[in-house]
Amino acid sequence: MTIATDFIQFALNQNVLRFGEFKTKAGRLSPYFFNAGLFNDGSSLLTLANAYADVLIERRAAGFEFDMLFGPAYKGITLAAATAMALAAKGHNVPYAYNRKEAKDHGEGGHLVGADMAGQRVVIIDDVISAGTSVRESVDIIKAVNATPAAVLIALDRMERSGTDTDIGVHSAVQAVQAEYNLPVYAIASLADLIIYLSQTDSTELTEYREKVTAYRARYGI
Repeated sequence: MTIATDFIQFALNQNVLRFGEFKTKAGRLSPYFFNAGLFNDGSSLLTLANAYADVLIERRAAGFEFDMLFGPAYKGITLAAATAMALAAKGHNVPYAYNRKEAKDHGEGGHLVGADMAGQRVVIIDDVISAGTSVRESVDIIKAVNATPAAVLIALDRMERSGTDTDIGVHSAVQAVQAEYNLPVYAIASLADLIIYLSQTDSTELTEYREKVTAYRARYGI
């Protein structure tokens, strides 16, 4: 079992990943839907954090270097904190930081909370990349404190071209981020992993969606 396979199975069990007919923000009818907000209890968050941590440990073993984590407000705050805890439990203790949407004018003040990022190689932790807005804001924040964005780590890469149903782009949001910032984007699982999972499952309930997901990728995928 791979990290991606385990994660897809877990997401299905948690109803985070569902099949059917869902309208996306771009107006497309997708045969699957992923809602990371449903990792909403201690046990599921721990499993998610362990998956993030396993990807980072695997990448580090392959030569990728990083010093700390950053969680963009608001969803990324919990993800970065939980991933830092999971990494520590696996013997990789790293600091983390996050931003506030509104600056405090008392106490330590400012927009940033957590470890000092100056001079550090920072991994941005988020659930997905849709328009890339959160990543762009995070990169600006990290560079503003003389730190280096090292990578973005997300839960699922939809591998889907941007645009609308009638105006389909050439690149995905992930590819756009990679090109704009020369920044690697890692994912626990991708649409390609999902299709492999559907091709190997024994569940008749799931196999009926294999062709639909494959057709969706053929039309909109990168």
